[in-house]
Amino acid sequence: MEKIESLVENLITYNDAYRKGAPLVSDLEYDRLLEKLQKLAPDHSFLTRVEPEKFSDKKQIRHPVPMLSTEKAYTKDDLVRFVSRVKKEAAEIGRSSINFIATPKLDGVAARDDGEVFVTRGNGETGYEISSALKKGVLIKGGKRGCGLGEIVISSSYFDEHLKDKFEHPRNMVVGIISSDTLNKYAKEALEDEAVYFVPYAVLERWQGSGDEFLTHMNQITEDLYKKTEYPMDGMVVEVVEEEVKSYMGATAHHYRWQIAVKKKGETALALVEDIQWQVGRTGSITPVLQIRPVVLSGATIRRVTAHNAGIIKKKHIGINAEIEVIRSGEVIPKIESIIKESDNFNIPEICPACGKKLKWNNDFLKCVNPSCKAQKEQAISHWFKTLDNADWFGIKTIIKLVNSGYDTLEKIYGMKEKDFEGCGFGPVQSKNLSESIEKSKTQPVDDWRFLAAFGIPDLGKGDSRKLLAHFKIDDIPDLTPEDIVKIHGFGAITSKSIARGLERLRDRMDNMFSMEFNIIKSSALSETVNLRNPVALKHIVFTGKMEHGSREDMQAEARKSGAMVQTSVNSKTNFLVCGENVGKKKLEKAQKFGVEIISETDYLNMLK
Repeated sequence: MEKIESLVENLITYNDAYRKGAPLVSDLEYDRLLEKLQKLAPDHSFLTRVEPEKFSDKKQIRHPVPMLSTEKAYTKDDLVRFVSRVKKEAAEIGRSSINFIATPKLDGVAARDDGEVFVTRGNGETGYEISSALKKGVLIKGGKRGCGLGEIVISSSYFDEHLKDKFEHPRNMVVGIISSDTLNKYAKEALEDEAVYFVPYAVLERWQGSGDEFLTHMNQITEDLYKKTEYPMDGMVVEVVEEEVKSYMGATAHHYRWQIAVKKKGETALALVEDIQWQVGRTGSITPVLQIRPVVLSGATIRRVTAHNAGIIKKKHIGINAEIEVIRSGEVIPKIESIIKESDNFNIPEICPACGKKLKWNNDFLKCVNPSCKAQKEQAISHWFKTLDNADWFGIKTIIKLVNSGYDTLEKIYGMKEKDFEGCGFGPVQSKNLSESIEKSKTQPVDDWRFLAAFGIPDLGKGDSRKLLAHFKIDDIPDLTPEDIVKIHGFGAITSKSIARGLERLRDRMDNMFSMEFNIIKSSALSETVNLRNPVALKHIVFTGKMEHGSREDMQAEARKSGAMVQTSVNSKTNFLVCGENVGKKKLEKAQKFGVEIISETDYLNMLK
């Protein structure tokens, strides 16, 4: 009994931390413990409750229909049993043909929007009122209130590009936005950049077919959903389509019996931590990399595991001789799945391992703020060649050797000849290859957005480089001001300032690299490809309500062809709010607040004529 209660106590602790956005164990480890409890005590009350989501300073609201948890399946056998159970119970009410739909299982904060209130799942019976999140800048996918259940999430590409080195998981950022009255600068930036959304389940990509079809093509369906979903996922949800079958099957106190979550269990292995190395990234972040006793995972021998940041080492007591469970589930870099045995045998560095300068803490991250740090130069040069992707031979070992020989800038490296490489200690053949590769890098065609992203300017990755070059020529980029950038849909005030600072700091380098006459394929700026006499060209437009002259999606597509910047919600950048029938009062109020011109569908069509 003591063992069971200890297990339940751990589950409660882990669940509470997860709901607060600071998980102590992975989803897989939590589910493994849950399965263990099911075997030890299948009737325990913990198994019949919905894991609560707590935002203690928010008003509680009772759900009209309980928002339950979801039963989980990790193997094909689990799914076969689920489909068989559905068929059996459907047959009991005379249904022989059953359809299923599969949708992405988003990894965010579950919520419900009925048009009047916006509320979290909470404990399933009552949730917390979070309409303040919409006022802060959380957008609604599709732009329409009242679409029911969904998840609050942040764009995966945005998180990877701007926040991956600042937060352990996208959910941490989302929980902070919902629960905090005072937002940190990263949250403000993400909201200004329109990266945080409430995504109703009704608008998600989906597959539909029979149970047998799903079981046959399960892997392909999963892969397709992952490719089409722009938000964090931790599996997919499969459920019955027919309402009468759903009604007949009903629910337990914990989950609906006609629905199941499919989660992929990656291969894991136990490993012993033998050492901790500290790596310096191009932006100065100091990352701990665990050296482990070699283990084999998914056919590969693993010797190194990322630990993400210094804060994790301290909080989770991951030191030398700690025992960890390692997972490699499709990822190239293995991750820590769980801590089996803790160890406080670690030393957090106070000075940069590369340049010896004093480090500074930034939340859970250690940072080297020395711009002359050798390791940062090495990583910046490596980022250039990886992003440009048109020069062979320039791996990190080669780059380290070049930097140690004094070739520590792109300008110096691109000015090197065969004899210069030989002078760094490279052999004749390798020196010839490196010299030819440098020439190839300059002459082989490269997209301008890739060229711009290769400079490694903070907050300006490949996606945002594309956006920027849709509006400005690459030759004009170094002169952009925050005011120029913020006018573009998708760039917030904080991001715009950060990008402008980076452009100013790298102006000389950019001018030098431009002067080398790379073969850059230049994007066509919108101002060159659209008719600027068109009244909607380069204007930000929101379509709302039911349209008479075609679907809203058709009107959005036509507007884009005319050069308009179509938005899904009103903000300070919006120029026109085009209204059909049954427009929400709040959207009109928001348009009036920002001074947006409100026009009818007919007026809009007449304007185009």
